[in-house]
Amino acid sequence: MRTGPFPEALRAALAARGLALHRVRHRLAQRGIHVGVTSLSYWQRGVRRPDRPESLRAVSALEDVLELPEHALTRLLGPRAAADHPVSRTLRTLVGPDSALERLLAELEAPQDGGLHTVLQYERVEIDRARRLASREAQHVVRAHRDGVDRYVAIHCGEPGCDTSAVRVLGLDNCRTGRVRRAPEAGMVVAELLFDARLAAGETAVLRYRFEDGTGEPSHEYFRGFSYAGGSYTLQVCFDRTALPVRCRRFGRPSAQAPPRYADDLTLNAYGTVHVVEPEIRPGHVGVAWDWT
Repeated sequence: MRTGPFPEALRAALAARGLALHRVRHRLAQRGIHVGVTSLSYWQRGVRRPDRPESLRAVSALEDVLELPEHALTRLLGPRAAADHPVSRTLRTLVGPDSALERLLAELEAPQDGGLHTVLQYERVEIDRARRLASREAQHVVRAHRDGVDRYVAIHCGEPGCDTSAVRVLGLDNCRTGRVRRAPEAGMVVAELLFDARLAAGETAVLRYRFEDGTGEPSHEYFRGFSYAGGSYTLQVCFDRTALPVRCRRFGRPSAQAPPRYADDLTLNAYGTVHVVEPEIRPGHVGVAWDWT
């Protein structure tokens, strides 16, 4: 597995798990990835190389199916694969195991890889005078890394005590709100934002959407999780000028299980806002934390 080549590593992983190719195909299909038994056979025999975007996505999912470390197989495909397919981190790594998010995505029949990664995103978070997360609005440019993508799945995580039934989801530009699923016990809302046409691999979409909340306990941080590397992200947190925090800090972490890594303090401007810019996204969390007293 460490030295490859790729066909031998794939054969070894299949043998170690004792999975027949038709079972592997079935488990990939459960994740929204469709690849034939013939293609899997060609890959493990070295007859063909998985180098198209949809094939590379399947290889990333194979690592999960075969319970391998991230990039254990994709790194054996060399730099061309890395250039064609954004480096990713599994949803389980970002949100933790057995999360409500996984259940909500399953209810929407949404694969964990939605087929989109961020090119550019600006997000504005508003904290009201009661120190609650009032709303968050995102302007988002995404690119498809497989054919047929017709929606973006947006996720909102409220504070403890959040009333998910009161959270509104608005598709503002170039998208409309589809199905919405809520997990009151986790304070989580997941919504489909539907495009007007299916995207082919490599095509981009520009969308703007908003979550309105204003429920739950006072907020102390906001972060965004990214599954894929590449693209840029800007987060602006706007506080009511009658209720300003005493300290704001940027932080990041590679996974939900890792402790946050804090950077230098951020200075509130005259309008009561702070912001962070991530010019090149890496898989993991990017956020801002603040103290009220």
